[in-house]
Amino acid sequence: MMISVVVPVRNEMDNVAALIVEIHQALSHLEAYEMIFIDDGSTDETRCKLESAMQSFPTLRVLRHQHSCGQSRAIHTGVQAAQYPWIVTMDGDGQNDPADIVGLMAIIEQQANQLWMVAGYRHDRHDNWWRRFSSKVANLVRQAVLHDHTPDTGCGLKLFRRDKFLCLPYFDHMHRFLPALMQMAGGQVVSVKVKHRTRKFGISNYGTLDRMFIGIVDLLGVIWLKSRHSLPTIVEVLRG
Repeated sequence: MMISVVVPVRNEMDNVAALIVEIHQALSHLEAYEMIFIDDGSTDETRCKLESAMQSFPTLRVLRHQHSCGQSRAIHTGVQAAQYPWIVTMDGDGQNDPADIVGLMAIIEQQANQLWMVAGYRHDRHDNWWRRFSSKVANLVRQAVLHDHTPDTGCGLKLFRRDKFLCLPYFDHMHRFLPALMQMAGGQVVSVKVKHRTRKFGISNYGTLDRMFIGIVDLLGVIWLKSRHSLPTIVEVLRG
């Protein structure tokens, strides 16, 4: 497999260098891969850290939003720029383990072509109790409404087909609903357990309450999209 690792970052100057090293160590055995870091309008030294790392890692590409546009837009920017057919996304805070990427790739290689995505599932969360509780409630509500059979859409570690992603309707915060959107478009999604690590440096860019309110609005939007979506059964008429 040839893959592009897409990592959105904002104000993660103390995390990006170590993460780049870990991704390289996990994937250096591949015939072809690239790392695409999208600096989403950072106001700290993240850009400088990334530019410095480019001198040591030829597979690293850096894109920058002049102003912060959000995680979904940063992911979309990275996927559009990617040159390989398979995309891995992961968070830039170091809580996802790049070593898990190989396991996701193995599942894709074993499955039929209809498998469009492998989604990580943080079975052992290293967050505070309130973040774990709110995430669990949000996942339960989403599964009950969308029936996407995905226990943890908040996990940043995902592997999916680039072409199928780019055919999905774009909206802010769509990254939280990728499994449901992929299934709605006709693809299969499986979830696998992955490691989750404690954040070593910096603070989260998301507040729990504002994310909860936005999540409710976005969920209503996805319900509307699903109600307006249909998958035709297409049969080509052969010449007599």
